[in-house]
Amino acid sequence: MLDLIPTRGDQSTSDALTASATLARVADELGFVRYWVAEHHNMAPVASTVPAVLIPFLAQGTSRIRFGSGGVMLPNHSALDVAEQFALLEAMFPGRIDLGIGRAPGSDQVTAFLLRGGARDVEEEFPRDVALIAQLLGVDGERRDSVEVQVGGGPYELRATPRLGSAPELWLLGSSGYSAELAAAMGLPYAFAHHFGMPGLDDALDRYRTGFTATPYGEVPRTLLPVNVVVDPDPDVARRRSLPQLVQMTELRTTGRVGPQMTIEQAEAYDWTEQRRAVAQQVSRRWLIGTPQEVATQLQELSDEHDVEELMLAPASGSFDREVDASTGPRVATLRLLAGALLTVGPSC
Repeated sequence: MLDLIPTRGDQSTSDALTASATLARVADELGFVRYWVAEHHNMAPVASTVPAVLIPFLAQGTSRIRFGSGGVMLPNHSALDVAEQFALLEAMFPGRIDLGIGRAPGSDQVTAFLLRGGARDVEEEFPRDVALIAQLLGVDGERRDSVEVQVGGGPYELRATPRLGSAPELWLLGSSGYSAELAAAMGLPYAFAHHFGMPGLDDALDRYRTGFTATPYGEVPRTLLPVNVVVDPDPDVARRRSLPQLVQMTELRTTGRVGPQMTIEQAEAYDWTEQRRAVAQQVSRRWLIGTPQEVATQLQELSDEHDVEELMLAPASGSFDREVDASTGPRVATLRLLAGALLTVGPSC
């Protein structure tokens, strides 16, 4: 499960967080494996900004599902800061924490500049910082008292406190060959941003698998694909439920701005110019939209086609004006409907 914690125009952030907490408990109840939240900044309709703060809130009332970041945008942070945050989370929820790391800003360039306190050399710093986080967290199974780093030309003993009894799972996220090759070289599991509709999936997976080197961080390649899904027993209603998020993504692609999520009726009244329809079609071409059985079958086919170990669902179902439980209901219904349908389609799902 991937959750951006969407916020509708008539919702407060508290409403959106409460809705996602409900969704997390349902995902736990239904047997889903992971629940990840993203890092996005300066976006009105997205309440998912700081994964390390969100995870303890969402994990309340759950018993087994893993929680993680999809992902922490590492150039916005210091490696030590991220390592300490996820060391604390692992201490709170032992064996249930994932740290997904990406190198995109998760925002526009001005916001990224302000978050970072200036310009940073991402190309040089990113692989070094990933390696330092892995060492500080003991991802290789070693429980070190400290990691030696070079500061001012001399050695310094660095610790990510508290001391861990177990380590989070570390994943590299990406939408290009760069992260795939880095994950392969480090022996880390890899998640491709399929839900963004980015091209290059087959090339990235091929680079990852052919270049994979067994290391203390991982012995075999492991891959994950997030997928936007919209389901309803009526396929026409499913297509209508996809419209609010499609409007948002279309606005983001055409204007660089995005507002709070619309209701379905508002999205249907959107000014669908020829250009916007073309953008929406391009955005949604990798979405899975239809009845629960149709989408479950498509998920199985996607898993088989790309031979991935895990699929991560991003429920993108919008709500009608009349729906009382609009903030939670459509996404919860998506999980419940798909959980039942997936049991019938095959072993991979």
